[in-house]
Amino acid sequence: MKAQVLRAHGPIENIEYEPNWPDPVAGEHEVVIRVRACALNYHDLFTLRGMPGIKLDLPLIMGIDVAGEVVSCGPGATRFKPGDRVLVDPFDRKAQTLVGERSDGGLAEYCKVREKLLLPLPDDVSFEAAAALPVAYGTAYRMMVVRGSLKPGEKVLILGASGGVGTCCVQLAKAAGCHVIVAASSDEKIDRLKALGADDAVNYASQDWVREIQKKYGKARFGGHDAGGVDVVVNFTGGDTWVPSLKCLTNDGRLLTCGATAGFDPKEDIRYIWTFELNIIGSNGWLEDDLYSLIDLVRTGSITPAIDRVLPLAQAPAAFRLLQERSVFGKIILTP
Repeated sequence: MKAQVLRAHGPIENIEYEPNWPDPVAGEHEVVIRVRACALNYHDLFTLRGMPGIKLDLPLIMGIDVAGEVVSCGPGATRFKPGDRVLVDPFDRKAQTLVGERSDGGLAEYCKVREKLLLPLPDDVSFEAAAALPVAYGTAYRMMVVRGSLKPGEKVLILGASGGVGTCCVQLAKAAGCHVIVAASSDEKIDRLKALGADDAVNYASQDWVREIQKKYGKARFGGHDAGGVDVVVNFTGGDTWVPSLKCLTNDGRLLTCGATAGFDPKEDIRYIWTFELNIIGSNGWLEDDLYSLIDLVRTGSITPAIDRVLPLAQAPAAFRLLQERSVFGKIILTP
C-alpha cells in the first residue's frame, strides 16, 4: 500500500512517501479499513518532532482522525462487515493509547484498528466531514456543551477561533443561541468566522483585544446589577492570554480550557477569580458519546465541519507545512 512513514523524529522532511509499504493484516478483534479521509491535528506535529519523556516505536504512520470503509475483520471481530462505513475513535481509553501515535494511523491507504474503536458512519455524512470530528470537534463539544453548559443569550468570547477546535466552538455556541465573539489574527479569518456564525470579532494582531472587549461589553462589577463583561471565555491557548481572559469575564463568569498551545504555566492573578467569583472549568478530550452527538449534529446540519482544503496523500509534507505555519482555517484533510 501507499503510506507516509515517519522513520525518525525531526523536521517535516523526515516524513517519507512509501509506495509499497506492507498492507496491515487484521489480528484478533481487529479490523482493517480502507482510508477514505484522514484529518491532520497539531498533535501530529508533536509526534513528528518528538515529545520529551515519550518514546514512540518507529517507523510510524501518523494520522489520528480516520474515516473509511471496512475491508477485512480478524477473528472475534463481529460488529462490522466489509463495506461498512466507519469512523475511528482514535483514543483507546482502556489502554490509554492513541491511533497514529502508539499504532499506525491514517496517512496510508489502509489502517488497522481495534474493532471497539469503530463507530458506524451514516451514508449522509461524508468521509471528509467525519474525519474532521474526533480530536478537534470532540474536544470542542465536550468543553462547550458537556462541561461548559452554554445557555441561550450568553455572550461567549472564543480565542484561537480559526483553528479546528475554534471553528467548532463558534458553531456550537451559535447553535446554543449564544452571542458569539471571536478573536483572530486577520480580517480574512474574521470574515470566514462570521460566515460560520460569529456575531462580533476583534483582530488581536492590530487591536488591544481586552480593551476592545471591555469597551463593547463593559467590565465585571461585584454586587452591581449592571455588571459588564462576557459570560464565557474559551481559552485553550494559555500563556500570556490567561490573565487578560479573566479581565473580560463578568461576575460568576466561566473560563473554559482544554489545552495550552501558548504555554501551560502562565502568570496568574487570582484576585480576579475571587473578586468576581469566576469559574475555571477544565475539559479533557472527548468520550465516545460525544462523537455520536457530533455525527448527529452534522447529519441535521446544525454544524458543518470547517475544512480548509483536501489534499492527496502524496502531498502530506505540504499539508504539515500549512499546519506548522498556521495557514489553515479549520481542518486540513488528506485522501489516499
